[in-house]
Amino acid sequence: MRRSSLILFYFFFLVLAQSASAEIRLPAIISDHMVLQAGSEVTLWGWCDAGEDVRVRTGWDTATYRTKGTSDATFRIRLRTPRAGGPFRITFSGRNEVEVSDVLLGEVWLCSGQSNMEMNVHWGLPYTREADSAMQTDIRFFHVPRTTSEYPQDDVKARWVVCTPETMKAFSAVGYFFGLGIHRQLGQAVGLIGASWSGTPAEVWTPAELVLEDAALAAAAKRPDGLGWPVRPGVTYNAMIHPLRYYALAGAIWYQGESNVGNAATYVPLLTRMIDAWRGAWGRSLSFYLVQIAPFAGYGNEPAASLLREAQARVAAHPGAGMVVTHDLVDDVNDIHPKMKKEVGERLARYALGDHYGLPGIAFRSPSYASLSLEKGRARIAFNNVPGGLMTKGALRGFRIAGSDRRFVPASARIDGSTVLVWSKEIKAPAAVRYGFSNDAMPNLYSREGLPVAVFRTDSWDDVPTVGAKRP
Repeated sequence: MRRSSLILFYFFFLVLAQSASAEIRLPAIISDHMVLQAGSEVTLWGWCDAGEDVRVRTGWDTATYRTKGTSDATFRIRLRTPRAGGPFRITFSGRNEVEVSDVLLGEVWLCSGQSNMEMNVHWGLPYTREADSAMQTDIRFFHVPRTTSEYPQDDVKARWVVCTPETMKAFSAVGYFFGLGIHRQLGQAVGLIGASWSGTPAEVWTPAELVLEDAALAAAAKRPDGLGWPVRPGVTYNAMIHPLRYYALAGAIWYQGESNVGNAATYVPLLTRMIDAWRGAWGRSLSFYLVQIAPFAGYGNEPAASLLREAQARVAAHPGAGMVVTHDLVDDVNDIHPKMKKEVGERLARYALGDHYGLPGIAFRSPSYASLSLEKGRARIAFNNVPGGLMTKGALRGFRIAGSDRRFVPASARIDGSTVLVWSKEIKAPAAVRYGFSNDAMPNLYSREGLPVAVFRTDSWDDVPTVGAKRP
């Protein structure tokens, strides 16, 4: 009887030991319907026993890729993907076998920011007709749920879904129309990863140590809790960005800044640190395209929003970065959430196609201020990025001019080829010109290619109010 009990005990011990062995487990982002970056070196990773032999087979070649579980019970395999194609299957084998199916190779982009990136058709956006025709099986969505953490995380609770009318309605409208533009132009699959949260300042998307180690950034990051969205540095980076860091991307699009109006002086070092941190986490030079914040009358003190837009333009000069201008894509300056998200997404796609993908014949950079010269009481403004010249939609508006007293007044303006002449009878000796430099300005100067001229100022004067009761 005692011998039988020992045998039975030993049998249960073996069963228990076997069940304690970790099976191969994959992160949520490596799952059915995913899009892997085409023509690139990608990483496939997961969890297994330490020392476990892990084999990976893909549907696009005949090779078997091998690795072993590390001491922390994880594995990683790097491999090359062909230029495009699918659907494929990927099989992971060890003590168990996991198969990932319906895998496409294409272009993968991260869509992040605050509410204007997060907004979808369910928010009341006017795109039900576009949604009804959004059966795009070569576009896939991975929506990271709103989550925070004080410490870097390794996984999220999400899954890849195929673009259908219903899934499109639940995904970022800016992200969808951006991806649709890329898909239509390149003819390749597009994977869109959404990681946004309404109201969030840029600090929460930046590793906390990069904010807190700088006294000015740390001071600017101090905000009261209880606003309905996270405000502590790093908490959404830890929970929503860090878990994705091995997943190969083409780049990121970013629509944020509204919650940093008032802290324009620290936005450039903050956002460039965030961009560099993301690139460091991914181990590659991701293209990064941001959306300049739109006109809004509720920002408060002038010209707080213009100073933030100015900071965004400086961030766009960071290597591998760019910016789309959107002050013409606003239906109501009293609403911080413009509804023209389709046009914003298409403008971002145009930028990526021209810059990241290098397609010829695409004008994608908005004209920007280049220089000022004085001519007999008038100021002549020259611009960058005006190969075909300038145009206006209606009477030219948005210019103000000042003399050495720094008092800005509304100005007359006239297009002269690729330059603009600016003057006022009140200013005999011009010293500075501003264009669209107020919180809710909607100026109307464009390149001949249809891109709005970015708002600017020729001066660097501090604390100079924009004079005049009416919005230019």
